[in-house]
Amino acid sequence: MPRRPTDEQLTFHYAVYSSVMEIPPGKVTSYGHIARLIHRPRNARQVGQSLKHFNIHSQQLSLEGDVPWWRVLSSTGVIPKREKHEAVAEQANLLRGEGVEVQTSRLDEYFVDIVEYGWFPQPEAEFSDSEEESDEADSE
Repeated sequence: MPRRPTDEQLTFHYAVYSSVMEIPPGKVTSYGHIARLIHRPRNARQVGQSLKHFNIHSQQLSLEGDVPWWRVLSSTGVIPKREKHEAVAEQANLLRGEGVEVQTSRLDEYFVDIVEYGWFPQPEAEFSDSEEESDEADSE
């Protein structure tokens, strides 16, 4: 039986899933961009792991709505290979169902034109405690 995630890990997973839920249908983004959106720019691989284990973690988190994991790709637009090739084909089909053009390379990889279909909003500013205190002092 897998170990129960720590509160810090669950907070990370929740941030990942919440950000992924913001990706509009017909758009894609990268694991690295999700990591930047949640202010964890060095954790792109962990974003991928979080999405990989979504079914396990979602039972422990209160999420309203679906998490469209299929909208997250590599930074080059490639759908990453998985243990099961069917999972890659499933992701390609889900994207096609949203109107995203998915192509196949000579290496038999599925990929998306990340420039045409990319969704890359700027991360919201993250305040430290000292900045918040300064803002409060300015408003007094």
